[in-house]
Amino acid sequence: MIVPEKINIGDKIGIVSTARKISLHELNPAKEVLESWGLEVVFGNFLFEVDNQFAGTVEQRVIDFQNMINDDTISAILCARGGYGTVQIIDRIDFSKLCKSPKWIIGYSDITVLHSHLNRIGLATLHATMPINFSKNTPNSLDSLYKAMFRIENSIVTSSHKLNQLGKVEAEIVGGNLSIIYSLLGSNSDINTDHKILFLEDLDEYLYHIDRMIINLKRNGKFNNLQGMIIGGMSNMNDNDISFGKTAEEIISEHLKGYDFPICFGFPSGHIDGNRSIILGVRSVLEIHENGVNLSQS
Repeated sequence: MIVPEKINIGDKIGIVSTARKISLHELNPAKEVLESWGLEVVFGNFLFEVDNQFAGTVEQRVIDFQNMINDDTISAILCARGGYGTVQIIDRIDFSKLCKSPKWIIGYSDITVLHSHLNRIGLATLHATMPINFSKNTPNSLDSLYKAMFRIENSIVTSSHKLNQLGKVEAEIVGGNLSIIYSLLGSNSDINTDHKILFLEDLDEYLYHIDRMIINLKRNGKFNNLQGMIIGGMSNMNDNDISFGKTAEEIISEHLKGYDFPICFGFPSGHIDGNRSIILGVRSVLEIHENGVNLSQS
């Protein structure tokens, strides 16, 4: 896996939106935080364009992202927000320059399209909060982003969960938003989970659809050669009038019975204010004990 160089004080950070539209007002809190870290913020030329719900047309979003890849003065590309739309541009981006001169691609949610595609071709990425969320993120969330970007050794410690499966494993982490991973099955951005730790999170899904997606991943063999699994925030789940009868975590746990790899539930990453950063594609140590969970990345 190709791992980009750490961010340094004085570096330029490009901000683009590959999906939903965003305003300068919504971005200002993130700009202030990044500048307080000694970074120079560079906006994409079409960042504030509007095409219905999108941050400009497909062509404008492609140009902005490609320009940030091609600009040698940009050290990392921070996606402004998620929503929907990254899949519209993924096949029109030339990633060859990024593989030769790697830089961090940062975001979560819809940005899982980029994570899955780039991890598959051998480039590490950063699953982390985005500018749209900075004003609501907890100090721990922003601190974990800072440590990940500047490659300061960091451990994430969280409490135990009744559904956890104990154990210790060292492997690369891949994953992101469950709905996006499900939608990419069979494409050239399909996630490779062999000998990896799989991280999953989601937002605003019906419980029956969580069931459907997990079954589909299972039937596609995505759990067969796993080393471990991390389940993050399963936030604002929906149910029908006739209840499904299980939580999202219980649904996932039910379908993982029979697998002997370590499994962590309730990890503080995903669509939550305390969204912690996870570097995808670097060796990580996941330890799940009776008294808690520790994830170390260096």
